[in-house]
Amino acid sequence: MATDPDDAHAGGGFNPPEPTTRGGADYGRFVDAVRTLQDHTRAADAPDDVITKAADMVEAVNELLAPHEADEWTTPSGRRMDLPNRGNLLQVPSELTTVGDEVDGVVRFRRYHLGRNGAVHGGAVAQMWDSVLGFAAFRLTRSVKQRTAYLHVNYRQIVPIDKELQVDARSTVPRAARSSLQADCSTVTRCSATQRRCS
Repeated sequence: MATDPDDAHAGGGFNPPEPTTRGGADYGRFVDAVRTLQDHTRAADAPDDVITKAADMVEAVNELLAPHEADEWTTPSGRRMDLPNRGNLLQVPSELTTVGDEVDGVVRFRRYHLGRNGAVHGGAVAQMWDSVLGFAAFRLTRSVKQRTAYLHVNYRQIVPIDKELQVDARSTVPRAARSSLQADCSTVTRCSATQRRCS
């Protein structure tokens, strides 16, 4: 349902996502299909007529969806708690779980995240850490009022696409109004990040 401008959310402050089932049973399939389209867009070296046909089809999908554009408080994106990454297309695909005082899981960069020479774009790596550490901060402190105040990434080795990478994150300096977290990524590559969050 499109958002009425008169009912638009004011934004600002700290507004945790409200869970929803909007989008129905196929919303996850929809998000996965768009991810795959992004991969094909980066990878395809198709004949001109195939690109023309694909452009026509994508434009048709855009026309189908345009009347239903909604604000961030209404759209299912980022609010589907039953889906990986809450159904948020922006985030790097990940599966994360809380184990004691740590968050562990796997992430997988796709062809869409390619920089050059088989390496993930450095900005995508930083984005992944911001998401992983944000998830960890919430799960380990249970505070819904948080912002990233500082993020430092050590690019120790090239991060490859299309490989499962293990990540783990832990809180190092929990405080009432601030938390500090550290994280590591392994399997084939090594990289780490430190983040401070404020509320």
